[in-house]
Amino acid sequence: MRAVVVSQWGGPEVLKETEIERPEPGLAEILVRVHAAGVNPVDWKTRTSGAFIAWGQTPVVGWDVSGTVEAVGPGVTLFQPGDEVFGMPNFPKQAGAYAEFVTAPARHFVRKPQNIDHVGAAALPLAALTAWQSLVDTAGLRSGQRVLVHAAAGGVGHLAVQIAKALGAYVIGTASAAKHELLRELGADEVIDYRTADFTELVSDVDIVIDSVGGDYGTRSLQVLRPGGHLVTLPSPDSVPEEAAGVHTGWTIVEPDFAGLQAIAEMVAQGKLRPQIDTVLPLERAAEAHEIGERGRTTGKIVLTVA
Repeated sequence: MRAVVVSQWGGPEVLKETEIERPEPGLAEILVRVHAAGVNPVDWKTRTSGAFIAWGQTPVVGWDVSGTVEAVGPGVTLFQPGDEVFGMPNFPKQAGAYAEFVTAPARHFVRKPQNIDHVGAAALPLAALTAWQSLVDTAGLRSGQRVLVHAAAGGVGHLAVQIAKALGAYVIGTASAAKHELLRELGADEVIDYRTADFTELVSDVDIVIDSVGGDYGTRSLQVLRPGGHLVTLPSPDSVPEEAAGVHTGWTIVEPDFAGLQAIAEMVAQGKLRPQIDTVLPLERAAEAHEIGERGRTTGKIVLTVA
């Protein structure tokens, strides 16, 4: 099968399309013919050094998958060949989404909603699960709470805005002025231009902050949290500020999550959640997709088409 592999750790140029052996599903696994693969910051971060990922014999990048079940392994009852599914298999171990086929545990996938195509579905799993787990599982979001989302027009951010809004939150987002109209369309109640304003002077009494920026954003965000609030840091453990009195801080990493992914699929089916697609490229242009992503200027997600 065709796959984009990492020939050596380094820049986008190390991504090479090649032929590798097609995997076969094992116990409780399914084989998925990949139609589209989402591109995430973790893809290029791991491409540069291997990071903390447990790689296979041939390093194949990518975790976001949308496609069709090709075969099922022994013991699988959730799916059958021909089912359309999407998911984030195996993270943080290698999934190999930049390829024509992927194998993974059946419960790392759910059925793709009929009102979204494979490109849209491939844009969702990692970013939407990150947002869902941060808001719901880590911070315990309740209706009526105030949520501040940094980089609100980014891959995780624009989905966090929609999920928080769908769950009854009052949502504030930081983003450049050009992206404010989109964020209002997605449900943001307030938007702040981080280039011209200091959010710490405009925001207060926040219950949850989602920080996908890092740097000093975590420390500054402590100023706007109310007692008992949660600061959820996404970039790295190094970005987590020292524990402050009366608030919860910590780094979170996304995990495969059947229940969370099913909740996301239901939100999509109900029209409450839709991914914004910034760029769509064919698999063989994966290096270009990484170059675009690393500039940090995308609105929403980058997706590779495979089948």
